[in-house]
Amino acid sequence: MITVTSKAISEVKRLMAQENDAENAGLRVGIKGGGCSGLTYVLNFEKTPREDDKILEFGDVRLFMDPKSAIYLKGTELDFSDGLNGTGFAFNNPNAQRTCGCGSSFGV
Repeated sequence: MITVTSKAISEVKRLMAQENDAENAGLRVGIKGGGCSGLTYVLNFEKTPREDDKILEFGDVRLFMDPKSAIYLKGTELDFSDGLNGTGFAFNNPNAQRTCGCGSSFGV
């Protein structure tokens, strides 16, 4: 479905520790309409999953994903970069047929 690199997992853990989130909390990974290419990636911390969410576990990090987002994110890798060219989460999505220059939106 979706993979998460060890750097991304470490960063999610670090951020969750800062947020003092509850034990059942997780990272919502998804998409929404918008951006210059049509769809935008979404990352948010949530205390509990929604009723129809897919729940993915990577060690002690849980990802919540709605069924619609799962279709567009199938095969995607979530990575984290802390290099000289910028810091942040990056989506490597094989389904994206076009992306914007900043990498935060895509089209299929």
